[in-house]
Amino acid sequence: MKAAILGGTFNPVHYGHLFVAETIRSELGYEKIILVPANKPVHKDDTPVIDPVDRLAMLRLAVEGNPHFVVDDCDIRRGGKTYSIETVTHLVSAYDISGKPGFIIGDDLVAGFVSWKEAERLARETDLIVVRRTSEKPLPFAFPHRFVTNAILPISSSEIRKRVVEGGSVRYLLPDAVIAYIEAHRLYV
Repeated sequence: MKAAILGGTFNPVHYGHLFVAETIRSELGYEKIILVPANKPVHKDDTPVIDPVDRLAMLRLAVEGNPHFVVDDCDIRRGGKTYSIETVTHLVSAYDISGKPGFIIGDDLVAGFVSWKEAERLARETDLIVVRRTSEKPLPFAFPHRFVTNAILPISSSEIRKRVVEGGSVRYLLPDAVIAYIEAHRLYV
């Protein structure tokens, strides 16, 4: 199976995440996109992150019914800080992936990629796919990669959390099932 991996905090998952995953799947010919919620993201600032169990549940709700998307909870089960190289190593052994898996990162992560745990090995063992989140043009990146000129959807998890706190609408920014989960569990308030 030709598969690509999209990891992230998904705090919460939104249509920007899902659209990027679908773009990579359809434009680059991947059979599956494996979405992996981080347990404790290493490269995030001090933004409060809700319990991984809730983020996992919302991600599963968001992709329900899409046979091309798989949610894997390996980082949550492993516990501790989440390192991409450990995630990739696990997924390659757990799934029947043909060739190198794709590994999707946003262009906002390019500058700091060199500081990731075993960055060179990660670049060697995956096909790095850089998607646009902030820039119209490719940014300098020292590792072999493919730059995808996806449409940029100006949706962010931080904006969604802010809207929820302020009582604003988040409809059409994320799937209805995720909104219902946030409301039922009183998340981000």
